Amino acid sequence: MTKFSVVVAGGGSTFTPGIVLMLLANQDRFPLRALKFYDNDGARQEVIAEACKVILKEKAPDIAFSYTTDPEVAFSDVDFVMAHIRVGKYPMRELDEKIPLRHGVVGQETCGPGGIAYGMRSIGGVLELVDYMEKYSPNAWMLNYSNPAAIVAEATRRLRPNAKILNICDMPIGIESRMAQIVGLQDRKQMRVRYYGLNHFGWWTSIEDLQGNDLMPQLRQYVSKHGYVPPQQDTHTEASWNDTYAKARDVQALDPDTLPNTYLKYYLFPDYVVQHSNPEHTRANEVMEHREKQVFDACRAITAAGNSAAGKLEIDEHASYIVDLAAAIAFNTQERMLLIVPNNGAIHNFDDEAMVEIPCLVGHNGPEPLVVGDIPQFQKGLMSQQVAVEKTGRGRLGTAFISAPVAGDYVVENGTERRGRQSYSG
Repeated sequence: MTKFSVVVAGGGSTFTPGIVLMLLANQDRFPLRALKFYDNDGARQEVIAEACKVILKEKAPDIAFSYTTDPEVAFSDVDFVMAHIRVGKYPMRELDEKIPLRHGVVGQETCGPGGIAYGMRSIGGVLELVDYMEKYSPNAWMLNYSNPAAIVAEATRRLRPNAKILNICDMPIGIESRMAQIVGLQDRKQMRVRYYGLNHFGWWTSIEDLQGNDLMPQLRQYVSKHGYVPPQQDTHTEASWNDTYAKARDVQALDPDTLPNTYLKYYLFPDYVVQHSNPEHTRANEVMEHREKQVFDACRAITAAGNSAAGKLEIDEHASYIVDLAAAIAFNTQERMLLIVPNNGAIHNFDDEAMVEIPCLVGHNGPEPLVVGDIPQFQKGLMSQQVAVEKTGRGRLGTAFISAPVAGDYVVENGTERRGRQSYSG
């Protein structure tokens, strides 16, 4: 079987160890000959990389491993670039979240003013990686899951239209894993789904098991009462995520025939989000205080002991998806996956140029989007407003900030939907 060379761009990310563990767990279907890390923060990367060196030496000593801050060394002789960079790191994310909240607006890393600011920072970094790949390994594929994926995808569509880059997101995968738990399945891959929308802005319209049994009625009934909080909730889930999964109950009430992406809460219930957010302690603080500390402490312990058992590192859900995608391209498996791609008529009554998130068949030549057909006016209107924000051109950043659809909660009263500012007590 062919073996591949992979560079992880963003080697200092706390998600990198999970990717390494997932790659090692899947050597039977996506074997590696070389693994490299690249980051422009050498000190941060070294902590992660030295621990991963110990893991690789124990579990797969035949895989050549290295890490570097030199783009030529990193991007030469690679088949895949797995990119997950965060320009500005978590201190800038903290500002993206806190500044809008101080002005009574949603503070979130991928939507609203904070998402736009993060997007403006991310575009240059991702384009730089694309250019390195095309210069040093022109036949490679980039699998990009750097946020905010919607803005990055729109930028690469416009500025690098011929690049071999696939923009992906793990949020639907995480939600589908919860759906599988709710209906008693072992794995999300035991379901066949139909989904459409934009990144962090979409709806499931059909979910079946592999025998063709319709799971939507059971899921809709459950979500209408509990959101995406499964019967056996993960006790390690942070409070902010627990609220997000539970709030899906109210989002789903706006269109009971579908199941929503959890991120729609930020667009459809912005007043609620602001009222239930602490401008002095946001999701960025949760990550820095917990995940960042846990992963870096574990990596330092592994390096110091020279033994992978010295620290606890776990495989991440999004790591599984990235390996699935790489294997689909490498071996032409035609696996069905949700990807962010140009619409090009897949959604018949929507902007052909818009970057939509829809099911695709993936093989050697990349994604082949599946036809969605016409979508309802409710979803089309919401998506059109969001696309207008993402496609706002140079010199019109103020317009994008104003246009971002975070201007008041949708409320269902006596079966009628309306939108307007709400007050909350307690």
